[in-house]
Amino acid sequence: MLASQFSSRHPSTVALDTGLSLMRVAAPIIAILLVQDLFSREFDRKLHLTSLTYPRPRYQFLLGRITAIATLLLFLLIILASLLAVLTTWISYGYTQATPPDLGLPYVITVVFIALDLLVVLAIGTFIAVTSTTPSFVLIGTIGFTLVARSYSGIVALLTRDSTLVGNADTYQSSLSLLGYLLPDLAALDVRMISLYGDWQFLPDDWPLRVVSTLAYAAALFALSVWALNRKKFS
Repeated sequence: MLASQFSSRHPSTVALDTGLSLMRVAAPIIAILLVQDLFSREFDRKLHLTSLTYPRPRYQFLLGRITAIATLLLFLLIILASLLAVLTTWISYGYTQATPPDLGLPYVITVVFIALDLLVVLAIGTFIAVTSTTPSFVLIGTIGFTLVARSYSGIVALLTRDSTLVGNADTYQSSLSLLGYLLPDLAALDVRMISLYGDWQFLPDDWPLRVVSTLAYAAALFALSVWALNRKKFS
Protein backbone atom coordinates (compact mmCIF):
# COMPACT_ATOMS: atom_id res chain seq x y z
CA MET A 1 0.00 0.00 0.00
CA LEU A 2 2.85 2.39 0.79
CA ALA A 3 4.68 1.48 -2.42
CA SER A 4 1.63 2.33 -4.50
CA GLN A 5 1.91 5.95 -3.32
CA PHE A 6 5.21 6.34 -5.19
CA SER A 7 3.39 6.36 -8.52
CA SER A 8 0.52 8.72 -9.29
CA ARG A 9 -0.28 7.06 -12.64
CA HIS A 10 0.13 3.33 -11.98
CA PRO A 11 -0.48 2.74 -8.27
CA SER A 12 -1.94 -0.77 -8.56
CA THR A 13 0.84 -1.92 -10.90
CA VAL A 14 3.53 -0.64 -8.54
CA ALA A 15 1.78 -2.25 -5.57
CA LEU A 16 1.53 -5.62 -7.36
CA ASP A 17 5.15 -5.44 -8.51
CA THR A 18 6.39 -4.67 -5.00
CA GLY A 19 4.25 -7.41 -3.49
CA LEU A 20 5.55 -10.03 -5.91
CA SER A 21 9.13 -8.98 -5.18
CA LEU A 22 8.45 -9.33 -1.46
CA MET A 23 7.04 -12.82 -2.01
CA ARG A 24 10.13 -13.86 -3.98
CA VAL A 25 12.36 -12.61 -1.15
CA ALA A 26 10.44 -13.69 1.96
CA ALA A 27 9.21 -17.13 0.92
CA PRO A 28 12.70 -18.59 0.21
CA ILE A 29 14.01 -17.29 3.55
CA ILE A 30 11.11 -18.98 5.37
CA ALA A 31 11.78 -22.18 3.41
CA ILE A 32 15.45 -22.12 4.40
CA LEU A 33 14.62 -21.57 8.07
CA LEU A 34 12.17 -24.49 8.02
CA VAL A 35 14.77 -26.75 6.40
CA GLN A 36 17.32 -25.63 8.95
CA ASP A 37 15.01 -26.49 11.85
CA LEU A 38 13.67 -29.80 10.54
CA PHE A 39 16.98 -31.20 9.28
CA SER A 40 20.16 -29.47 10.39
CA ARG A 41 19.14 -28.68 13.94
CA GLU A 42 17.70 -32.15 14.39
CA PHE A 43 21.02 -33.65 13.32
CA ASP A 44 22.89 -31.16 15.50
CA ARG A 45 20.82 -31.96 18.60
CA LYS A 46 20.99 -35.72 17.94
CA LEU A 47 17.20 -35.96 17.77
CA HIS A 48 17.55 -38.03 14.60
CA LEU A 49 18.81 -40.93 16.73
CA THR A 50 15.22 -41.33 17.92
CA SER A 51 13.54 -40.61 14.59
CA LEU A 52 15.64 -43.11 12.67
CA THR A 53 15.01 -45.95 15.12
CA TYR A 54 11.52 -46.54 13.77
CA PRO A 55 11.19 -49.51 11.37
CA ARG A 56 11.08 -47.51 8.16
CA PRO A 57 13.65 -46.57 5.49
CA ARG A 58 15.54 -43.33 5.73
CA TYR A 59 14.01 -41.90 2.58
CA GLN A 60 10.62 -41.81 4.30
CA PHE A 61 12.16 -39.73 7.08
CA LEU A 62 13.47 -37.30 4.46
CA LEU A 63 10.50 -37.21 2.11
CA GLY A 64 8.04 -36.83 4.98
CA ARG A 65 9.74 -33.65 6.14
CA ILE A 66 10.07 -32.35 2.58
CA THR A 67 6.34 -32.90 2.07
CA ALA A 68 5.54 -31.11 5.31
CA ILE A 69 7.69 -28.09 4.40
CA ALA A 70 6.31 -27.98 0.84
CA THR A 71 2.74 -28.07 2.15
CA LEU A 72 3.39 -25.22 4.60
CA LEU A 73 5.06 -23.15 1.89
CA LEU A 74 2.19 -23.80 -0.52
CA PHE A 75 -0.37 -22.57 2.00
CA LEU A 76 1.82 -19.55 2.77
CA LEU A 77 2.11 -18.73 -0.93
CA ILE A 78 -1.65 -19.01 -1.43
CA ILE A 79 -2.31 -16.72 1.55
CA LEU A 80 0.22 -14.12 0.40
CA ALA A 81 -1.02 -14.23 -3.21
CA SER A 82 -4.64 -13.87 -2.12
CA LEU A 83 -3.84 -10.98 0.22
CA LEU A 84 -1.82 -9.24 -2.50
CA ALA A 85 -4.66 -9.65 -5.01
CA VAL A 86 -7.16 -8.15 -2.55
CA LEU A 87 -4.89 -5.18 -1.76
CA THR A 88 -4.16 -4.57 -5.45
CA THR A 89 -7.88 -4.63 -6.28
CA TRP A 90 -8.64 -2.23 -3.42
CA ILE A 91 -5.88 0.17 -4.52
CA SER A 92 -7.12 0.11 -8.13
CA TYR A 93 -10.47 1.60 -7.04
CA GLY A 94 -8.81 4.94 -6.40
CA TYR A 95 -7.43 5.40 -9.93
CA THR A 96 -8.37 3.87 -13.30
CA GLN A 97 -5.25 2.98 -15.26
CA ALA A 98 -4.93 2.68 -19.03
CA THR A 99 -3.16 -0.68 -18.56
CA PRO A 100 -4.46 -2.18 -15.30
CA PRO A 101 -2.84 -5.35 -13.93
CA ASP A 102 -4.50 -8.65 -14.75
CA LEU A 103 -5.30 -10.64 -11.61
CA GLY A 104 -6.85 -13.55 -13.49
CA LEU A 105 -5.01 -16.39 -15.21
CA PRO A 106 -1.78 -14.37 -15.76
CA TYR A 107 -1.57 -13.75 -12.01
CA VAL A 108 -2.14 -17.43 -11.25
CA ILE A 109 0.63 -18.41 -13.69
CA THR A 110 2.96 -15.88 -12.09
CA VAL A 111 2.36 -17.38 -8.65
CA VAL A 112 2.86 -20.91 -10.02
CA PHE A 113 6.25 -19.89 -11.40
CA ILE A 114 7.14 -18.43 -8.00
CA ALA A 115 6.22 -21.82 -6.50
CA LEU A 116 8.61 -23.53 -8.95
CA ASP A 117 11.35 -21.14 -7.87
CA LEU A 118 10.58 -21.99 -4.25
CA LEU A 119 10.73 -25.72 -5.02
CA VAL A 120 14.31 -25.39 -6.28
CA VAL A 121 15.28 -23.42 -3.18
CA LEU A 122 13.76 -26.15 -1.01
CA ALA A 123 15.64 -28.83 -2.97
CA ILE A 124 19.05 -27.19 -2.65
CA GLY A 125 18.41 -26.38 1.01
CA THR A 126 17.55 -30.02 1.70
CA PHE A 127 20.67 -31.24 -0.08
CA ILE A 128 22.92 -28.84 1.83
CA ALA A 129 21.23 -29.73 5.14
CA VAL A 130 21.82 -33.45 4.59
CA THR A 131 25.44 -33.10 3.49
CA SER A 132 26.70 -30.24 5.68
CA THR A 133 27.88 -30.51 9.26
CA THR A 134 26.88 -27.06 10.53
CA PRO A 135 23.31 -25.67 10.56
CA SER A 136 24.48 -22.14 9.71
CA PHE A 137 25.85 -23.29 6.35
CA VAL A 138 22.32 -24.18 5.24
CA LEU A 139 21.27 -20.53 5.52
CA ILE A 140 24.44 -19.11 3.97
CA GLY A 141 24.79 -21.70 1.21
CA THR A 142 21.18 -21.68 0.09
CA ILE A 143 20.91 -17.89 0.05
CA GLY A 144 24.14 -17.71 -1.95
CA PHE A 145 22.86 -20.32 -4.40
CA THR A 146 19.59 -18.43 -4.83
CA LEU A 147 21.32 -15.10 -5.46
CA VAL A 148 23.63 -16.59 -8.08
CA ALA A 149 20.86 -18.58 -9.81
CA ARG A 150 18.68 -15.46 -10.03
CA SER A 151 21.35 -13.06 -11.24
CA TYR A 152 23.85 -14.74 -13.55
CA SER A 153 21.62 -14.79 -16.64
CA GLY A 154 20.84 -11.10 -16.23
CA ILE A 155 24.56 -10.28 -16.02
CA VAL A 156 25.24 -12.32 -19.16
CA ALA A 157 22.46 -10.49 -21.02
CA LEU A 158 23.82 -7.13 -19.82
CA LEU A 159 27.34 -7.93 -21.04
CA THR A 160 25.92 -9.03 -24.37
CA ARG A 161 24.40 -5.57 -24.87
CA ASP A 162 27.38 -3.63 -23.51
CA SER A 163 30.76 -5.34 -23.32
CA THR A 164 32.52 -2.22 -22.04
CA LEU A 165 31.17 -2.58 -18.50
CA VAL A 166 34.05 -4.84 -17.36
CA GLY A 167 37.49 -5.67 -18.59
CA ASN A 168 37.89 -8.92 -20.58
CA ALA A 169 34.13 -9.06 -21.03
CA ASP A 170 34.27 -12.09 -23.34
CA THR A 171 36.12 -14.21 -20.77
CA TYR A 172 33.87 -13.00 -17.97
CA GLN A 173 30.74 -13.70 -20.01
CA SER A 174 31.86 -17.19 -21.04
CA SER A 175 32.68 -18.03 -17.42
CA LEU A 176 29.22 -16.95 -16.29
CA SER A 177 27.61 -18.85 -19.16
CA LEU A 178 29.13 -22.06 -17.77
CA LEU A 179 26.89 -21.63 -14.73
CA GLY A 180 23.94 -22.40 -17.00
CA TYR A 181 25.11 -26.03 -17.08
CA LEU A 182 25.25 -26.24 -13.29
CA LEU A 183 22.46 -23.99 -12.04
CA PRO A 184 18.87 -23.41 -13.11
CA ASP A 185 17.97 -19.98 -14.43
CA LEU A 186 15.66 -18.83 -11.66
CA ALA A 187 15.46 -15.35 -13.16
CA ALA A 188 13.64 -16.89 -16.14
CA LEU A 189 10.86 -18.00 -13.78
CA ASP A 190 9.96 -14.38 -13.03
CA VAL A 191 7.08 -13.82 -15.49
CA ARG A 192 5.29 -11.10 -13.52
CA MET A 193 5.09 -8.85 -16.61
CA ILE A 194 2.14 -10.83 -17.98
CA SER A 195 0.19 -9.94 -14.85
CA LEU A 196 1.49 -6.39 -14.39
CA TYR A 197 0.45 -5.34 -17.87
CA GLY A 198 -2.03 -8.05 -18.86
CA ASP A 199 -0.07 -8.92 -22.00
CA TRP A 200 0.77 -12.52 -22.92
CA GLN A 201 3.64 -11.29 -25.12
CA PHE A 202 5.83 -11.17 -22.03
CA LEU A 203 5.46 -14.93 -21.50
CA PRO A 204 8.55 -16.59 -23.04
CA ASP A 205 7.94 -19.00 -25.91
CA ASP A 206 10.08 -21.67 -24.26
CA TRP A 207 8.21 -21.62 -20.94
CA PRO A 208 7.34 -25.37 -21.11
CA LEU A 209 11.06 -26.18 -21.39
CA ARG A 210 11.82 -23.94 -18.44
CA VAL A 211 9.17 -25.64 -16.32
CA VAL A 212 10.36 -29.15 -17.21
CA SER A 213 14.03 -28.30 -16.65
CA THR A 214 13.24 -26.72 -13.27
CA LEU A 215 11.23 -29.74 -12.12
CA ALA A 216 13.98 -32.09 -13.34
CA TYR A 217 16.63 -30.11 -11.47
CA ALA A 218 14.61 -30.16 -8.25
CA ALA A 219 13.92 -33.89 -8.61
CA ALA A 220 17.63 -34.57 -9.16
CA LEU A 221 18.55 -32.64 -6.00
CA PHE A 222 15.94 -34.49 -3.95
CA ALA A 223 17.29 -37.80 -5.31
CA LEU A 224 20.83 -36.78 -4.36
CA SER A 225 19.58 -35.85 -0.89
CA VAL A 226 18.04 -39.30 -0.44
CA TRP A 227 21.26 -40.94 -1.65
CA ALA A 228 23.38 -38.79 0.68
CA LEU A 229 21.15 -39.54 3.69
CA ASN A 230 21.29 -43.29 3.01
CA ARG A 231 25.11 -43.13 2.99
CA LYS A 232 25.41 -40.71 5.90
CA LYS A 233 27.10 -42.13 8.98
CA PHE A 234 25.91 -40.70 12.27
CA SER A 235 28.23 -40.63 15.26
